[in-house]
Amino acid sequence: MILITIVQIILLIYLGFASLYIFIFGLASMFPSGKKKAQSSENRKYAVLIPGYKEDNVIIEVAEDALNQDYPSKLYDVIVIADSFKQETLDTLRSLPIKVIEVSFDLSTKSKALNVAMGQLPDEYDVAIVLDADNLMESSFITKINDAFDNNFIAVQGHRVAKNYNTPFAILDAVSEEVNNMIFRKGHRNLGLSAALIGSGMAMDYSYFKTMMKKIKAIGGFDKEIELQMLKEGIRIEFLNDAIVFDEKVQKAEVFSNQRRRWLSAQLHYFSMDFMNSLKHLILHGNVDYFDKAIQFIQPPRVMLLGLLILINILSLFLNPIIWVYLWLAVLVICILAFFFTTPLKFYNLNTLKAILTLPKAFFLMTLSLLKIRGANKKFIHTEHGT
Repeated sequence: MILITIVQIILLIYLGFASLYIFIFGLASMFPSGKKKAQSSENRKYAVLIPGYKEDNVIIEVAEDALNQDYPSKLYDVIVIADSFKQETLDTLRSLPIKVIEVSFDLSTKSKALNVAMGQLPDEYDVAIVLDADNLMESSFITKINDAFDNNFIAVQGHRVAKNYNTPFAILDAVSEEVNNMIFRKGHRNLGLSAALIGSGMAMDYSYFKTMMKKIKAIGGFDKEIELQMLKEGIRIEFLNDAIVFDEKVQKAEVFSNQRRRWLSAQLHYFSMDFMNSLKHLILHGNVDYFDKAIQFIQPPRVMLLGLLILINILSLFLNPIIWVYLWLAVLVICILAFFFTTPLKFYNLNTLKAILTLPKAFFLMTLSLLKIRGANKKFIHTEHGT
């Protein structure tokens, strides 16, 4: 009985903190950012970098779409970094007014592709924009990014949203993306902290990005490595809620599981590497941003957090004294309120309700991912798009 009580106390502290964390930042995300949107006084030159591995299904549409920005065409280049593409895809890409850089590696990674590309490109660019090979920018994306750089930011994360809602898992993935946008980006910025990078739909000072990327060796989670280094240096990352990039959401259970396994592995890796260092920076330099990032890595995924709390609350009804029942219920309510604050109104519909019915399966897959997590960040796991 004592052992069960100790385990419950540990779980209550961990899950209670995780729920309170997302509740605070979720509540903060509900308020307007209050940022001034002055039009940019300087037109910078952009390199739109689109690395892709075997993305023949989507890359032509993405490259064509990237040319349709309302920003002056002479001030941005679309650069497709093609890894293992079919010859007919390469021929079509080369017929477009874009740059195509072919790469090939024994072990493909996004960081390797970006480094090779920037090693071949001239240093004439002011800003690098990184997209995934399935991303579509709204037509004013570069213009809005350009305005943000007038405010002396050197890194800006755009607002990535779903471009497909065709399966229950795609809807769950879309909701998850928006919840994370509100908690880890808008909510953080509203409270004066840095926004989290996602790895695509992000823009960075070109010279800084090129120099930084040379140090990146990550197979998975290269954006986390960049973000940690920037926060360690005291560099603040902006979030533009109205700069939209459309991203394909996972449609199958096995893809969902593989993707989450890679993310979980990267999170635990960086937590173990950076927690003590971030604590030192907090104590010695008052670097809240860096410490907060390390804390994020030990947060359970939102699906797993909700699933665990529901399961514990059910068990608590039968096994616990009434005080524990109320404590666990309070934590569950805080968690649900955080989701309520951060889920956009457009998702309150019948299709989302049907998708919610697949949450037990998603929770089960996340649990399995934890059992297979070892070494997942040390190998390349490709998420296929356009199928």
